[in-house]
Formats: sequence, C-alpha cells, structure tokens
Amino acid sequence: MNICRFVSGILIGICFSCVSGRVSQAEEKTAVHQRDARPNIVFIMSDDHACNAISTYGGRLAGIAPTPNIDRIAASGIRLDRCFVTNSICTPSRAVILSGQHSHKNGVKTLIDAFPGPESGTPNVASILQRSGYQTALIGKWHLRSAPWGFDYWKIGPGQGKYHDPFFIASTDGTAYTTKVRKLKRTKGYYTDLITDYATQWLDQRDTSKPFFLMLHHKAPHGKWEPADRHQDYLKNVVIPEPDSLWEDFSHRSPATIDMGTSITNRLKDRRSMVGDVQKPDWYGGPVEMAGMTDKERGQAAYQKYLHQYLACVKAVDENVGRVLDYLDDNGLAENTLVVYTSDQGMFLGEHDYFDKRWIYEECFKMPFLASFPNRIQPGTADQKHLCSNLDFAQTLLDYAEVTDAPEISQMQGLSLKPILEGTPPASWRDAVYYRYWMHLAHHQIPGHYGVRDSRYKLVFFHGLPLDAKLGGGNFPPSTAGWEFYDLQQDPNETNNVYGKNEYASEIRRMKQRLLDLKIEYDDRDDQYPELLKLRNQLWDNSTNE
Repeated sequence: MNICRFVSGILIGICFSCVSGRVSQAEEKTAVHQRDARPNIVFIMSDDHACNAISTYGGRLAGIAPTPNIDRIAASGIRLDRCFVTNSICTPSRAVILSGQHSHKNGVKTLIDAFPGPESGTPNVASILQRSGYQTALIGKWHLRSAPWGFDYWKIGPGQGKYHDPFFIASTDGTAYTTKVRKLKRTKGYYTDLITDYATQWLDQRDTSKPFFLMLHHKAPHGKWEPADRHQDYLKNVVIPEPDSLWEDFSHRSPATIDMGTSITNRLKDRRSMVGDVQKPDWYGGPVEMAGMTDKERGQAAYQKYLHQYLACVKAVDENVGRVLDYLDDNGLAENTLVVYTSDQGMFLGEHDYFDKRWIYEECFKMPFLASFPNRIQPGTADQKHLCSNLDFAQTLLDYAEVTDAPEISQMQGLSLKPILEGTPPASWRDAVYYRYWMHLAHHQIPGHYGVRDSRYKLVFFHGLPLDAKLGGGNFPPSTAGWEFYDLQQDPNETNNVYGKNEYASEIRRMKQRLLDLKIEYDDRDDQYPELLKLRNQLWDNSTNE
C-alpha cells in the first residue's frame, strides 16, 4: 500500500470525526496506534443507593425490583461485598472519593464544608489524571460547595439538583459556579436521563488521542424521591416486603441511641417520621391518606410509599447505566474501559425503622462497588473477604491509569483495590475500617460517633458532642454518650448490642485498642477536642452503658 495514501486516509478520517462530532467504531480502531493506550475510566456514582436495592447483591428486593443493567457490570466483572464508607453523608463521602483522605484530613466533615481548591494542595484524583494526560469530565451531581476543578469539562446541577426540568451549570456556558439558581434556565427533561445524554454527547466530541476519565454522578435515588413520568406506576400493585428489623425492639441499644434518629413508623414520637412526611400536601404524587388507620398501619403505609418511590428512581438509574454500557459496546470502547458503579454511601430502606443514612450501622455504612474491565477483571466474581472503603477509590483509579509518581499520592490514606479486583490480593491487607460521623444531631437527630469494624465485630463510641461541626447557625447540644458492640457473625442485622456482656469482654478490649491504633494511623487523635478526650477517658474502661 502507498504510505502517503495510508496516512492521508487516516487524516481524512480524523478530520471527519471532528466535523461530525461522532466517533465510529472503525475510526476508533484506525486511530488506536496514535493515542495513549492507557485504559479509559467511567466512574458512575448514584446517591444513596443501598446494596439492598441492587439485585446482584441479593436480599428481599432482588426479585421484585431487579437492576439488570447495573448487574451487567458485576456479571462481566466483580462485586465487592465488604466495601464501606468513611463518613456516611453525601458531601464528605464525595470529598473522600476525590482526595483519598478521611474527612478530618481533607476538611470536609459536614454538608456545609466546601472541597478545598487547587491552591490548598488537597489531592484530587481528577486533577492528577488530567495532569497525567487524561481528558477529564464531570457530569451530574457535584454537591461539594465549591467550583469543580481538575476537569476539562463539567456540567452539574447546583446543590442537590432537581429531578424534573432541572437547572445546570456548565464550564463552557459562561455561567459562574456561584450563580444563583433563580438566574438559571431550566432544561426540560428528567435529571437521570439528561446527564446520560450529556455524558454521551461529551464522549462523542472528546479528543480520541487521549484516554478519558468520566465521572457520571446521578442525583437519584436521593430524596425527595420523584420518579420519571414513565415510572409513575412502577410496582404499583406490588407489596414491598418489610425488613425484619422494621419493628425492632430498641431495648438492646445504648442510652446514646435508643431514642435517636428518624423513624419510618413514628415510634420515636418526638422525632421526624416518614409517617409525617408522606402526609404533607407537597409530597410528590400527592399525600398519603391515613385517616382511620392504626399506628402500625400508618407505619406500613409510609414504608410502602417510600419504597415505591425510591425503587422507581432506581429504575431510571438502571436504565441509564444500560445506555452507557451500550454506548461503550457500540463504539468499540468497552474492551479498554474500566467501568465502576458505586454510590456515595448506603441507605436505610426501613431497616431499624430508619430512612436516610449517617449511622455506622451496616445498611448505610456498606456501599456498593462493582467494576468491570475485559481481560483484566474475571467476569462474574465476588470478593466477600477483603475490607475496602471509599478511601481506596482514588488510588485504585490512579493505579489503573498507571500514575505512580504524582506527589499527592503520598498524602492519600487508602489502598489500591486493583490487586483485589484482578484476583491477586496481597498477602497482607487491612484488618479493619475506621468510621467517623461529624454532623451531631443535624437534620436526622443522629449523635456524633466514631467506630471500627473488622471481619466479625463492630465497636462504636457515641460521644454525643458537637465539636466543631457547626450547622444551622450554631452547635447542637451534647447528647448521652455510650458504647455499642455487635457480633456480625451471630447478629448480621445488628439487633443485639452485646456491649458489657462478659463473654465478649476480651474482644471489646481488643477492638478498643484497634480503634485507637486506627485513629493514630489516620492522624485523627482528637487532641484538639479536650472535652472529647476527657469523656472518652472517663468511659473507656466501663463495661456497661449504665
């Protein structure tokens, strides 16, 4: 073949791609030798998506509300069964995912803290990838109270974003991140669909000489739950099974938690409840009429309404995950693309009579993590052994991108999950994960606490102090302190707090020491909180919650 004609053909093809804005499979293959061959990365994150609402994880909802497209990622790759969040609330978790640092390190402890800018020196996985030659984009929910950085392109919904006819701010439209919502124009459509539209449009127009890093962040299924119009009747006549712990007897709890949190059934009479929420006139789809019902019937009705709307929002997420996977397949990108699906934390779906998240209890502490990468991750695998967390995500993505020399990596506190994902785990791995919740009593009446979980046990110290988590114009008052301890092998649903039981005394002592060790390892020593250290010392050796 004439070499000039060959080169000319390539140039014409590339030019046509630029003009048309769409990259065909053939064009991808023709240009492959010209571009950086490192893998593309698609990082899909929903908001408040519980493992219990993803069918590949099993559970009571798997057969009723399947998620076949999200399950495709697990079927072609791996599912992690022991992945946990370090601080179960939206803004802090997102900051941990970007930075690879615990909340106390990156400075984002609560919903009102902003992710530090580039001048701060805070690690940002997107910025590191961008600097190393990746084309980077963020589309969807940001929710970090500062302008996105580290992205060649971003298009986000302000704050939480809206489900129907939402507002958007883009890096290219001349609108400042700080622009008030009232000055923005609505975009007709459903948020979950729209951000997928924008993501595929960006993929059509990207620089094909570079690998890409796309963060696609869904608002759904975060409350208030507004399904797409096409899903208004989803599961309409289906009675959603209740979790065993919906009607849990709370007498086993410590004084620190026994009357805390927000309720589905309104058993916590002085707390916010789903029963109250679904009767409000502005509840999406109309209020639930509960006249003439018993207290238990009202709780059951509230649970059904909540689950129906939540699962309908999940339905749209699953459909749109399928659209993204189909795009990768149709455009010859799947073979060299790492796809991750996760959520910013888990979510209570009636377990323990709760909705929302924030607690260290398993349902919101555990987060989904699914990943596929052809020829690198064995299809249909599951890891049920290794303790992982959102602290590990940044280093995992950098490892796959072959970025090892960025100075910020030394500041990260996680571990790369790549060996686990590829079935070659190291001989030694972490034996426990550390958790800390800072937003004492804010929004859902959950006390400040921290704790440690290993492969079998969980120890939690509910200190009940506001510390420096100032919200709503001032601190909330202290609440009762206490310890809780759970044997997850014997009690996976955490309905039997065994703190103070003689048969667990040695394990409790061991876990207290492990908690201190992790606080030192992660440099969360509490030295700046003398009132907390005093309280902890007072209660350290107690064997009961009396």
